Amino acid sequence: MSNILKAFDHGKAFIPFITCGDPCLEVTEKAVCAMEAAGADLIELGIPFSDPTAEGPVIQAANIRALQENETDNGVTTDKIFDMVRRLRKTVKVPMVFMTYANVVFSYGAERFISTCKEIGIDGLILPDIPFEEKEEFDPICKKYDVDLMSLIAPTSHDRISMIAAEASGFVYCVSSLGVTGTRTSITTDVGAMVELVKKTKDIPCAVGFGISTPEQAKTMAEKADGVIVGSAIVKICAKYGEDCVPYVAEYVRAMKEAIR
Repeated sequence: MSNILKAFDHGKAFIPFITCGDPCLEVTEKAVCAMEAAGADLIELGIPFSDPTAEGPVIQAANIRALQENETDNGVTTDKIFDMVRRLRKTVKVPMVFMTYANVVFSYGAERFISTCKEIGIDGLILPDIPFEEKEEFDPICKKYDVDLMSLIAPTSHDRISMIAAEASGFVYCVSSLGVTGTRTSITTDVGAMVELVKKTKDIPCAVGFGISTPEQAKTMAEKADGVIVGSAIVKICAKYGEDCVPYVAEYVRAMKEAIR
């Protein structure tokens, strides 16, 4: 059984996202531990990239901050993030996945990157800029090392949903809104219909992300799917409180998990 499936074993899963290295890797590490303690079922770790095409202004800014060289840790690198995960895995038990861009994996060397994920205890990979039709570049390597390559479906995927679902592993990432990541006042997509199409094809968990920021939205989305993913709202807290963000992040995760119980 894929480790990722364990996140959905205890009812609805709450999946927070954090940009590694914003404000610094030391704080990211503490925040991950705090999020697990607050009830996160699976944690998405964003590896910063200079051109994050799927991200809205909040996560874009976090990527830039994390990559900028500063006095304390000279900017974030993939190797430094790998080392952080090695430390985290000594205590953190929940599944963890990387969310990043194809270029990050490609420039590191796909086989080297994915085999390292396996070695350090990363359970899956989300690459939002890889369309289903082009996943062949990474999918066989992921299968070789038993790292789930998550599939994304969007409100516009329509006829492709069952095709994507048939080959999906880990969980299916249902994109609730068109456009980029970011908090939204309302979500109008018929998420329930998307989830239904996936489930018709394959019995696999579906988690909804993009635009969810309030406990009310999380509750509504959790009624239609198996899990809720929140990124920008957490990244905003990190940006607002900087090195003091950890208790605020934990408090937010606790409230969101409570809302979807």
